[in-house]
Amino acid sequence: MRSYPNSRLRRSRATSWSRAMHRETVLTSADLIWPLFVTGGKGVEDPVTSLPGVSRWSVDGIASRAKEAVELGIPCIALFPNTQADLRSETGEEALNPDNLMCRAIKAIRDACGDTIGILTDVALDPYTTHGQDGLVNDAGYVVNDDTVAVLVDQALNQAEAGADIIAPSDMMDGRVKAIRMALEMGGHHNIQIMSYAAKYASAFYGPFRDAVGSSGVLKGDKKTYQMDPANASEALAEVALDIAEGADSVMVKPGLAYLDIIWRVKERFEVPVFAYQVSGEYALIEAGAAAGVADRDALLMEKLVGFKRAGCSGVLTYHAPVAARILNG
Repeated sequence: MRSYPNSRLRRSRATSWSRAMHRETVLTSADLIWPLFVTGGKGVEDPVTSLPGVSRWSVDGIASRAKEAVELGIPCIALFPNTQADLRSETGEEALNPDNLMCRAIKAIRDACGDTIGILTDVALDPYTTHGQDGLVNDAGYVVNDDTVAVLVDQALNQAEAGADIIAPSDMMDGRVKAIRMALEMGGHHNIQIMSYAAKYASAFYGPFRDAVGSSGVLKGDKKTYQMDPANASEALAEVALDIAEGADSVMVKPGLAYLDIIWRVKERFEVPVFAYQVSGEYALIEAGAAAGVADRDALLMEKLVGFKRAGCSGVLTYHAPVAARILNG
């Protein structure tokens, strides 16, 4: 057993080179996924008021951001559309349009970057519906499961045909991973990955994201009948187990910081790639704290990202990805 003074734990902390050599958790730009918001028009950069420093970009701007990601060593970007109001409907059929914002952005990125960057696409109906829910709603206002899954399968195939690399169902419907995996296999898309939003909680931290995709002003009710109760942990493990069995290649915990225990338990139990989403509210709090003089923005950001890695994450989705990559690339 160690004892003082034979063991002085401060010895290895005395110099910067020693601290680097003994560092247990390593974060690189390759651990980052950059979420981006797509909007209509050309040459458009539309700042998101509730997310300082984040904008909605037209398709040409998204392609430029993808090139920037490649230059920074960020291996993957995640796309989320801000669908214009007149294209939204009760059933969200714009999600199935092969010329929708998402599909045009995928194709533009592929034309600009080839296979040098991964494209992750969100599968859920909330950016396309007039009610802001992630699925189809019955007369009682309940989001129905199986009928929604059928639409999500078609949405996933639409994105796969456009050139997506990773399908990321965020809807939290039961059975959707299996249905999407079977459809991808039958469609010949054997190498398209599924990153399941396996443990997605009904969180108060999503507000700015909903502003960015235009669903906050139209959302009717809440999402507690399908997103998870923040009080539950064992249920998260059950969700992850099901999604892995159904064909998920990796899983996501969302939000991130308040659920580090879930990340740790998932990694320890299943030994699969686990990703955290540092969501919009978490991003906004860092920016607000830095603006208020609480601490340096970069220091706050990097400490949180290292925390995700230490908890067991293979990577992190963060709007701060370009900022973090520039710090890491030094």
